[in-house]
Amino acid sequence: MFYLSLPTIFLKFWYFEAPVGLFSFFASLNNSVLQLLSLSLLVRTYFKPWKNEYRKGLVVFSIAMGIFIKTFVIMAEAALVILLIFFEIAFFISFLLWPLGTIFLLFL
Repeated sequence: MFYLSLPTIFLKFWYFEAPVGLFSFFASLNNSVLQLLSLSLLVRTYFKPWKNEYRKGLVVFSIAMGIFIKTFVIMAEAALVILLIFFEIAFFISFLLWPLGTIFLLFL
């Protein structure tokens, strides 16, 4: 009798329980990557000098150099985060389509 309910148990797990777990994992992964890359810190300190250089005569240059460097660092980190999100979306879609692909290959 238990064996007859296995397909429904599997479908419930694969399409309801596992996507919730994947979303929570991806949320945790995105949070960890954003903290590791310190993107929010770079945005908050965008108009401050790169190395906190406040010597007389170097303040304007240090701020300009900080803006110049941080612009490229923020763009690179944003590209990494977008790439990560693209990978997560592709993984999630392929995860959902995996059982259908298996059935399709079995009956091809």
